[in-house]
Amino acid sequence: MSSRVLRFYFDYLSPYGYLAWQDVPAIAARYDLTLEPTPILLAGLLNHHGHKGPAEIPSKRRYMFRDCIRRAAALDVPVNPPFTHPFHPLLSLRATLLDMEPAQRIELVTRLFAATWAEGWDVSTPEVVGTICEELGIPRALERVQDPAIKQKLRDVTTEAIDRGVFGVPSMMVDDELFWGSDSLEHFEGYLSGQDPVAQGDYAGWDAVRSSAARPAGNR
Repeated sequence: MSSRVLRFYFDYLSPYGYLAWQDVPAIAARYDLTLEPTPILLAGLLNHHGHKGPAEIPSKRRYMFRDCIRRAAALDVPVNPPFTHPFHPLLSLRATLLDMEPAQRIELVTRLFAATWAEGWDVSTPEVVGTICEELGIPRALERVQDPAIKQKLRDVTTEAIDRGVFGVPSMMVDDELFWGSDSLEHFEGYLSGQDPVAQGDYAGWDAVRSSAARPAGNR
């Protein structure tokens, strides 16, 4: 197992997470990275950073769904309307954090993403999450996700992601370098292959740019 880790931060709420996941396992294998799918609460990120989710802005929600149809067609992967959106992803996220073999976790992520964004299943329900976990041989999932330790683990992993600089999903991180969104995968591979213009240049000046204007809190 490689000591170099690819952390894939995601929430099943995000169709872009589903689209990015089509390529992420292959990218990890191509560059000999240990893949760690890391479920986090998008709501926790939004609350921390003071953002609205795309589905909370009607015009952005409409655009997002159409954009995902176009991207899925380009990737030649199935995409269909979700059962509902936004939905409560807690059960599916907690189930993904249960103790299991790494390969089984990757299979579970694949299955839950497909159930949400290709099959129109309601992954917020115990029936769906329990059925999928049972199919994959994950024992007593619905009982185990109620453990306070698992509930706290999801909160802790989300806080840790925020501390690492994560502000949205999906996000990919290797060597503490962050790439956000399914449309950043090309740049992510450029970084992994040593062709990243940021890594090759001096960008300290960009980090030092100061802010000279801010919107009042009530206008955000």
